[in-house]
Amino acid sequence: MDGKRKLGLALCGSYCTYQKLFAAVPALAEDYELFPIMSDTAAETDTRFGRAADHIRALSALCGGKQVVTTIAKAEPLGPTQGLDALLIAPCTGNTLSKLAHGITDSAVTMAAKAHLRNGRPLVIAFSTNDALSGSAESIARLLNRKNVYFVPFGQDDPVRKPCSMQADFSLLGAAVEAALEGKQLQPIIK
Repeated sequence: MDGKRKLGLALCGSYCTYQKLFAAVPALAEDYELFPIMSDTAAETDTRFGRAADHIRALSALCGGKQVVTTIAKAEPLGPTQGLDALLIAPCTGNTLSKLAHGITDSAVTMAAKAHLRNGRPLVIAFSTNDALSGSAESIARLLNRKNVYFVPFGQDDPVRKPCSMQADFSLLGAAVEAALEGKQLQPIIK
């Protein structure tokens, strides 16, 4: 597509952030050919934030009508045959952070990350989790030290009512991907 770089866009089940993500995707589509991926939880679960089928349709439309990858079998070729320039997981849940930190591959998103990282290309994580400063802290620390793994800058999203919760700044998705493609972590990482 017009010589654009290829960016995998993988969604996990932090449904409350989908509106922010979907608002940011058109700017990403200006610079990248987007390849949509969803975890099975994201692709199958209806919530108070919307129906899964509607999210799949919206993501596909935002990614130029491409079919959304929702299975491990369809995600595995993204590494050897698609040759993505970068992979962005946005939103990335605490559950997926833990799986990535411990090498667990049990969803389309974790398989896409594994297949992508074996090519030595950047994985960019925009997490949203209520336990970033508790249960997910160890996983975040592990991934901060992992080669070719970068983070979209993040901060506490509601320090009074949810003191352990943190969320990526979705307005910085494009800047974080650009920095990662240059081998750099966008700073400051904690806002």
